[in-house]
Amino acid sequence: MSPTRASRRRTPRRAAALACVAAVASLLSACSSSSGSTSSNGSNYVSGAGTITYVKAGDRKAAPELAGSTVDGGHADLAAYKGKVVVINIWGSWCAPCRAEAPHMASVSQADASKGVQFLGINTRDLDRSPAQRFVEHYKIGYPSLYDPAGNLILKFPKGNINPASLPATLVVDRQGKIAARVLGALTEDGLNEMIDKIVAEK
Repeated sequence: MSPTRASRRRTPRRAAALACVAAVASLLSACSSSSGSTSSNGSNYVSGAGTITYVKAGDRKAAPELAGSTVDGGHADLAAYKGKVVVINIWGSWCAPCRAEAPHMASVSQADASKGVQFLGINTRDLDRSPAQRFVEHYKIGYPSLYDPAGNLILKFPKGNINPASLPATLVVDRQGKIAARVLGALTEDGLNEMIDKIVAEK
């Protein structure tokens, strides 16, 4: 096969990949450093300045299927944690607020394991695994992170108030596999614990 013909075959795939990355870049339009406090507004959602959102049990949507290769070359699957409260943290090594909250994610993930809480990361827009691997090693992240450079997994999340529309973003999945809370922006350890404990306390 001539180089020209091979190039023609690769072009549609390359264009599709670039389009997917562009879509995710548009979705994750901000790398936010803010975090909010919660307040009730009497609607189906409890939110704080558009940053933190709790979803009432009856209004929750199922988390998407999230499975694939991890940053370290292993495999992870959200379905394997059925029956547990799962914290999903979406991050990129290039994102300064993601770096700021990483020590808190590492600390709380270890402390909350005894509560039956599982953490799962999604690394995005790191086109090379190496920076993501260094991030995990530097911050001593003990839980798996799915490697999602093109953002295919992120695009699976339902649209609306619980969409991870910026980085970092953290979502909590309840024991029934439904998205119960979402935070946009970097979290402190106290904020992360408050968010998780509210869902863990549910019967």
